[in-house]
Amino acid sequence: MVLMPLVHIRLFFPFVTSLIILHLSGATKKGTEKQTTSETQKSVQCGTWTKHAEGGIFTSPNYPSKYPPDRECIYIIEAAPRQCIELYFDEKYSIEPSWECKFDHIEVRDGPFGFSPIIGRFCGQQNPPVIKSSGRFLWIKFFADGELESMGFSARYNFTPA
Repeated sequence: MVLMPLVHIRLFFPFVTSLIILHLSGATKKGTEKQTTSETQKSVQCGTWTKHAEGGIFTSPNYPSKYPPDRECIYIIEAAPRQCIELYFDEKYSIEPSWECKFDHIEVRDGPFGFSPIIGRFCGQQNPPVIKSSGRFLWIKFFADGELESMGFSARYNFTPA
């Protein structure tokens, strides 16, 4: 029987957990998965792993109409080696406001995983500031609870030399 040292287990477990969460959220490197809401029976895009050399745009489900309840979408943006990411949120931005953004929110992390260093958690009517990654990945989670939906967001990203 081969035993892994405890330090390897501690480093490996969060990585596996993040991959499982990424798979369950529907984010894949091949493209966007489509999910159906029971409320509208309408297909909406929710989460993606994206790598477009020119940059791109992604939105909350149904934007600019209200996003559906009970939704978690993971967006991972990957830049080419030796490039960083700049992320801009459109001025037409509305996420259910709450103290410390405990309910509906957007969470941005500096790296490809849910345990990468947090850049910020955002909600309310004021769009977030321009966000710049320190490396070639950004991990973005949009979370909506079961109550009080709003318009959501549209975000645009591009790449800059590191």
